[in-house]
Amino acid sequence: MDALRKQHDKTWNKLPELTLLFWLTKITATTLGETGGDLLAQTLGVGYATSTLIFFAFFLVMVGIQLASDRYRPGIYWAVIVATSTAGTTMSDYMDRTLGLGYATGSLIIAATLVLVLIAWRLVEGSLSVSHINSRRGESFYWIAILVSNTLGTALGDFLADDSGLGFGGSAALISGVLLLLILAYYFTRISRVLLFWIAFVLTRPFGATFGDLLTKSSEKGGMNYGTRAATLILLVLLIILVIIEAVRLRKRGLNQKKGA
Repeated sequence: MDALRKQHDKTWNKLPELTLLFWLTKITATTLGETGGDLLAQTLGVGYATSTLIFFAFFLVMVGIQLASDRYRPGIYWAVIVATSTAGTTMSDYMDRTLGLGYATGSLIIAATLVLVLIAWRLVEGSLSVSHINSRRGESFYWIAILVSNTLGTALGDFLADDSGLGFGGSAALISGVLLLLILAYYFTRISRVLLFWIAFVLTRPFGATFGDLLTKSSEKGGMNYGTRAATLILLVLLIILVIIEAVRLRKRGLNQKKGA
């Protein structure tokens, strides 16, 4: 029975370890989602509604592959993260700009949605753990929460950068400070690790959003004027490098485990 339980946990343990590499890759992926979403919707003139449909379809395809996978595969996992980030970017922009809700109202609506998703996940699965998800239903809740949190991150990042008066650099500095406090809380307090994870996960999205704007916007708006094309290409290359590092790390661990068996 114990052997079967361990095999079952191994089968469903398809999520990465929460290491420094994870957070670096996550920030890169979500920043790529910001610049990629803006590239299609704004630079190429596709529009927020059509871009959302394209990116959401991409998300459904990739999350379907992820759910069908039998183990953690870095390329697939991070492709889903990028899909949630790009879809989240255009969905948030559609709500805030096309529908005219504004950044503050859009952020509140999406935040309430995220809270409802997490409550439903907790009630149905009995846990919000991201290290021991052992069912396809639990994994589905995980990806829904990530999609909503990345959408929230875009709206919150835009609110901080545009409506708060902080600008792109000031918003990134503020969020960086809050993330530093979360790191200190992780090491020096007994606050729930699950709670800290979800706060950090949500906040790294607006960090990516503001950093993406910092890369792409003109110098007159406080940006670095790389544009969406160059910034997206740079971030894509960086993401591929980080995913390869993760894949190599996993491969070496697997070889070491075989040698020790």
